Amino acid sequence: MQFLSQWGEFLAAFGTFFLSHSIPVRPQVKSRITAKIGAIGFTALYSLLSIAVLTWIISAAGRAPYIELWAWAPWQNHIPLAGMALACIIVAMAFGQPNPLSFGGWNNDRFDPQNAGIIGWLHHPLLAALFIWSATHLIPNGNLAHVIVFGLFAGFSLLGTRIINKRAKRILGMARWQALSKTKRQITITRRGLARISLGLAVYLAILLSHATVIGVSPLP
Repeated sequence: MQFLSQWGEFLAAFGTFFLSHSIPVRPQVKSRITAKIGAIGFTALYSLLSIAVLTWIISAAGRAPYIELWAWAPWQNHIPLAGMALACIIVAMAFGQPNPLSFGGWNNDRFDPQNAGIIGWLHHPLLAALFIWSATHLIPNGNLAHVIVFGLFAGFSLLGTRIINKRAKRILGMARWQALSKTKRQITITRRGLARISLGLAVYLAILLSHATVIGVSPLP
């Protein structure tokens, strides 16, 4: 009983996360929801749900019993500060882009592997951003609850690339997948690209300013 009273919210948050990321994406469930609110509506609703549950998990980890695994040092805070700027830019560059190689892509029939933008470098940009977020936050949070949270998400992001690649090969066929995955890596400075980078930095600033209110801990040194 004491264990449940101390860790109950933490376990409930994790259980809600796994349910919310397994049930809605089942083909039968997803097709019914998409039929009612459309593909864009499903993506927006699913994204909001994911952010809300993720926020709950992090907050619950902060309220769980504190069991230190390694000591905190001031320099550690600079790691997630730098990592989150990069993660926000990656998400901004990838959001709404065609990407049949991963999940979350829009208008995938328009994907051009020779003009793939950020996807030319990262076939799974959202998973890459998730890994950067979790791995960099792991360093200054050396207590058991947060190590479980960030460690699991880091592992999930790495395992997710293998799972999605396997699914994409099955859906697209090996020949089609190989043709699409041979993306050209290039850096082209465009107004649209600069606008997306600016949007990513604006989101990063918003996260910094709201972090203490939403999560309960200031990310600034």
